[in-house]
Amino acid sequence: MHNLVTRDHVDQFQRDGVTLIKGLWADHVETLRAGVARNMADPGPYAAENLHKGEAGRFFDDYCNWQRIPEFETVIRKSAAAEVAADLMQSRSTQLFHDHVLVKEPGTSKPTPWHQDGPYYFVSGRQTVSFWSPLDPVTEASLRCVAGSHLWDKPVLPTRWLSEENFYPDEDAYMPVPDPDAEGMTILEWQMEPGDAVAFNYDILHGARGNTTDQRRRAFSLRMLGDDARYVTRPGRTSPPFPGHEMQEGQRLREDWFPVLFER
Repeated sequence: MHNLVTRDHVDQFQRDGVTLIKGLWADHVETLRAGVARNMADPGPYAAENLHKGEAGRFFDDYCNWQRIPEFETVIRKSAAAEVAADLMQSRSTQLFHDHVLVKEPGTSKPTPWHQDGPYYFVSGRQTVSFWSPLDPVTEASLRCVAGSHLWDKPVLPTRWLSEENFYPDEDAYMPVPDPDAEGMTILEWQMEPGDAVAFNYDILHGARGNTTDQRRRAFSLRMLGDDARYVTRPGRTSPPFPGHEMQEGQRLREDWFPVLFER
């Protein structure tokens, strides 16, 4: 295993679906900050402002920009993230899915809603991992993950963050979004330094607190796939949509769009 990963990390990731990797991008923080600045100055087609009119602060997010933001591609290809992902997933290979930037400016009290990433994606499989890494010290505005929720029998209904509309029409196939605090679920969260990373399975229920501090909270996320990940159709437009991909049910994601970054 990579020297950032211990057996305890792997065991916790497999059991709880989430673990903390200290210093995953410690050597790349300034590069990622430069990439986030470039991204915010030149947003991509999926960029969003996730606040209603009159809500304080700013909550910016954007994804699928690694091919046009050179700082992101450099870190994705040169860092240890792909090898660490393979260790955690217990996979022979690691394939890139996409990048994601989330920025909460000071005074942004709105939390990130509870959700699972998996139902938004056209991917199925147990070998998946997202890295969520703050580029600023994080105390209050940390990521919060419900331990073991990647093993639930039924996925959580995906909704649109601003309109709160359902993503897909067949609600019976999904469970309503729970309230983990009210329901006494085991929530894991950490105070983090720039370059630390929370690693979590795509099917983990997670959210994040608002940023009521006077400091920015920039976060870079990277989504990876393992050996068993396959394309699956959903009952509506997925997010990200990747129009024109031409993949069929059960196929491994096409490597010219989703490159293999690490292979044992």
